[in-house]
Amino acid sequence: MPAGRAARTCALLALCLLGSGAQDFGPTRFICTSVPVDADMCAASVASGGAEELRSNVLQLRETVLQQKETILSQKETIRELTTKLGRCESQSTLDASAGEARTGGGRKQPGSGKNTNTMGDLSRTPAAETLSQLGQTLQSLKTRLENLEQYSRLNSSSQTNSLKDLLQSKIDDLERQVLSRVNTLEEGKGGSKNDTEERVKIENALTSLHQRISELEKGQKDSRPGDKFQLTFPLRTNYMYAKVKKSLPEMYAFTVCMWLKSSAAPGVGTPFSYAVPGQANELVLIEWGNNPMEILINDKVAKLPFVINDGKWHHICITWTTRDGVWEAYQDGTQGGNGENLAPYHPIKPQGVLVLGQEQDTLGGGFDATQAFVGELAHFNIWDRKLTPGEVYNLATCSTKALSGNVIAWAESHIEIYGGATKWTFEACRQIN
Repeated sequence: MPAGRAARTCALLALCLLGSGAQDFGPTRFICTSVPVDADMCAASVASGGAEELRSNVLQLRETVLQQKETILSQKETIRELTTKLGRCESQSTLDASAGEARTGGGRKQPGSGKNTNTMGDLSRTPAAETLSQLGQTLQSLKTRLENLEQYSRLNSSSQTNSLKDLLQSKIDDLERQVLSRVNTLEEGKGGSKNDTEERVKIENALTSLHQRISELEKGQKDSRPGDKFQLTFPLRTNYMYAKVKKSLPEMYAFTVCMWLKSSAAPGVGTPFSYAVPGQANELVLIEWGNNPMEILINDKVAKLPFVINDGKWHHICITWTTRDGVWEAYQDGTQGGNGENLAPYHPIKPQGVLVLGQEQDTLGGGFDATQAFVGELAHFNIWDRKLTPGEVYNLATCSTKALSGNVIAWAESHIEIYGGATKWTFEACRQIN
């Protein structure tokens, strides 16, 4: 075939094939096939194996192009998301650096606390630096209100001062709950650095200091009230809010422990008190944990008690026990509700331990677990080294003038130290009940 005719034949064949199936298929390949001069080139090409191969190649190429387009779109979306996150992280880093420069330049470092870890994939969490700043602002607001209260106390009458003090104290309680709630939120996250722990300790010390200042303002009121007319309040379930009895217990072959309790915590009111000695953290414990009933533990031996007290009302409870056969009795609101025996028989309560209100001890004087902490109010915690009679228990529950004070531990404000935000308030049994 002459060269010119062969070229024209190749061109016509390519146009025929493109018109039949190569439209919009992306880059095109041309395949030339020799055919007789007088033959139908389009028909011949369709009949030939070369046309089938061309169609197959074109379809495969089209599929490849579509896959590449999808990959590019996916990569663009990933790049856009990473760019957005990177911008937000850089913005937060700038804010943190500015705050650090401000502190270095002489600004006072805000107290804070917590353990928090943020990553690019977890931007919804509040950064630790921002949370600590919020805690610092809250504490500063608390201090300002107390300073206003102190100033007002010097300028106004006692009745007006008490009215303002009550109003501000209510607001202070709200602020305190916010602070402790934020601390707990941070502690529930991953373990933080040593600096986070130090900041948490600073907050606890600040709260304790503020409550001591409130106590100083109320000194005039305290001077005029008996030392046993007070209650302890534990508003939140934490592992650092508690009260400690300054006096330890002697060796006891029998005891009675009584107190007023008010709580609506669920599940379980927690641990109203625990007594630990060297080598035995559960020497004497009263606890209601999770969905279990309230229990008394003596030398790690357990008895289930019939108390139902998490209804948000004040209840008077007493437990008596003796080493002889391990006999115990339980009283609620002056009435015996249960009894048993074989509770740590012939095991006297050991002396020289640590008595804590509001927390369960895993080690001597510590090892607190927030899930076992008491939430509520507690008053008139007394211990005797003998079994009280049902009549004596009833006198306590009804606030009789014949009611006795504990001969081992007597409820007195001077005997109790508070920590971590626990508070003391005026309380008169049977006059403030429910």
